[in-house]
Amino acid sequence: MQSQDIELITRMVMEAMEQSAPSRQGFAVPVGVSARHVHLTQADLEVLFGEGYQLTKKKELMGGQFASNEQVTLVGLKLRAIENVRILGPCRKASQVEISKTDALKLGIKAPVRESGHTVGSAPIALVGPKGVLYLNEGCIVAQRHIHMSPADASAAGVKDGDIVSVVAENERGTAFNHVKIRVHDSFTLEMHIDTDEANAAGIRHGDTVRMFK
Repeated sequence: MQSQDIELITRMVMEAMEQSAPSRQGFAVPVGVSARHVHLTQADLEVLFGEGYQLTKKKELMGGQFASNEQVTLVGLKLRAIENVRILGPCRKASQVEISKTDALKLGIKAPVRESGHTVGSAPIALVGPKGVLYLNEGCIVAQRHIHMSPADASAAGVKDGDIVSVVAENERGTAFNHVKIRVHDSFTLEMHIDTDEANAAGIRHGDTVRMFK
């Protein structure tokens, strides 16, 4: 092979690598670290805080949600408890408690990893408020890691609602997350949600950027 041929092949390979660089770099996604929290129906809220009670807003969140000022105590088996767990509003059609695996161990319960809203057969838990105690036969989960996206973000990333992707944190820990679910809605802002256990293990802070790969 002539030297001119080698130079031509080398140039062609380099050009191909440059053209594929965006896909190799992945799609940049900011991270939101999700602490333990509670979603309640209006009826369950009233059990805990009194008849006719309404949540008061502390901070706006994406998708029309908000962090409320109201907090409850979670109680697991053998009366193990976690205090000051915030309620997110507005009220929902079904009550749900989202915790980390470390929280589950502390409470002495077996909370499964689930997508939000998929609570059938999940762990039981008790909630204590200023006016009463609520016992849920099921509803306590460890939330499946996921990425919120607008339709425009999904189009730019080449994914659709329900897709499963991988994510890499390019920091000193170099952690890869698999089985990350894509959730697309007009009201969503681009953000990957992981819990405190995952964030701490990966050395990720709220607002850090990770790279998504199909």
